[in-house]
Amino acid sequence: MENNKTPLVKEITKGIIKENPTLVMLLGMCPTLAVTTQAANGIGMGLATTFVLLGSNIVVSALRKVIPDKVRIPAFIVIIASFVTLIGFLLEGFVPALYESLGIYLTLITVNCIIFGRAEMFASKNGVIASACDAIGMGIGFTLALFLMGSIREIIGAGQWFGMNIPVLHENPMLIFIMPAGGFFTLGIIIAMVNKIANRKPPREIKCNGCENCAMSGKCEKMEVTAE
Repeated sequence: MENNKTPLVKEITKGIIKENPTLVMLLGMCPTLAVTTQAANGIGMGLATTFVLLGSNIVVSALRKVIPDKVRIPAFIVIIASFVTLIGFLLEGFVPALYESLGIYLTLITVNCIIFGRAEMFASKNGVIASACDAIGMGIGFTLALFLMGSIREIIGAGQWFGMNIPVLHENPMLIFIMPAGGFFTLGIIIAMVNKIANRKPPREIKCNGCENCAMSGKCEKMEVTAE
């Protein structure tokens, strides 16, 4: 029987902020830093990874009761590598420019910690639908993180965004942002902002149980008189 304790909507949304694979769990750092010199590359890598993640999660979940425990790791690698090969052929045939831009990092999706981790920790223990939702959520979170990083680095570091020149920045680009150091700096700033948002505590509610046992009762009365 499938384990559907968590609603499917939560499985999709958790990967966007709360359990974002890049900005919270710090997985997939290699492609995150390497291909995000342009926003288009970030989207391309994110969608390619989402395709592999979705396909591998579905297959692993469907075969979870068939694959013996002793060979599950090699089996997962074969399944993931098959989808990586498929997306490689598709990109090379239909989007050759993106295929060339991603280069070896497209092949390295096979050993991406995000994909292998979700196959081992989630898909191998849950049903097909829940695993597909988990893959979609994690893929969206990964794609958004790469798109955000790529946009910031391209705009500041090259003065462009999807081929469009940005006034002022195009004439005075900060080239360090498209270099490795700029990638680490951008990633650190985004992670700090996400942690600030995710860990923000709601305003504390003050409950009033009457003025009889309140230490501030006298002061409250004086403040009301002064205000009048």
